[in-house]
Amino acid sequence: MGRDHIARDRRGQDRGRGAAPPRDGSRVDDLRARRDRARIAQAAARLIAEHGITDWSLAKRKAARQLALPEGTALPSNDDVMQALTDHHALFGGQAHAASLRRQREEGLAWIRKLAPWEPLLEGGVAAGRATEHSDVRIELIADDPKAVEIALASSGVAYVASPPGDDTEKPAGVTHLRIATPGATIRLSILTPQQRRNRPRNDEEPRLNAGEVAALLAAP
Repeated sequence: MGRDHIARDRRGQDRGRGAAPPRDGSRVDDLRARRDRARIAQAAARLIAEHGITDWSLAKRKAARQLALPEGTALPSNDDVMQALTDHHALFGGQAHAASLRRQREEGLAWIRKLAPWEPLLEGGVAAGRATEHSDVRIELIADDPKAVEIALASSGVAYVASPPGDDTEKPAGVTHLRIATPGATIRLSILTPQQRRNRPRNDEEPRLNAGEVAALLAAP
């Protein structure tokens, strides 16, 4: 084999070693999908915070249309929207959001005290601080028989209706949900059995606050 042929062969090998690997289309698609989900979550958070949309599924679909994304684009999870709402309030909420959240927590504390026999916990956006002015005040109760709570409410002259769970708090099947309309806020009660509360998933990191913890938040400067 001549020297020129050997040199050409080595140069070919070097070019092969230095060539860029083929583009990984699946990685690009994954990055694009994640970016689109983040954009949808941010746009949905704006709709929820500024326009009072309480149906998060609707807000996500509307956000995707506003962004002119293709039909069938993967939508973000509710957890993604929760984080986007927190970020939105941090950037744009200001004093108005702080005042609204305080009123909601005061209303929640008053109902927690009324419902003390059922170990009430404030939960959802009002507990976590991501609530908008349109958010319901959500309270979790414990009762062996949900009818006991309903009887107590009726005996106190409190009007209530059965209600589906909201988007910002996930509950196991079989939980009773009640809605109470008050001048200050809409109160949503979720009534669990003791077993359902004990079986709460370990990875559930949603804040749930008792009366003392809510009072401490309200007392903080």
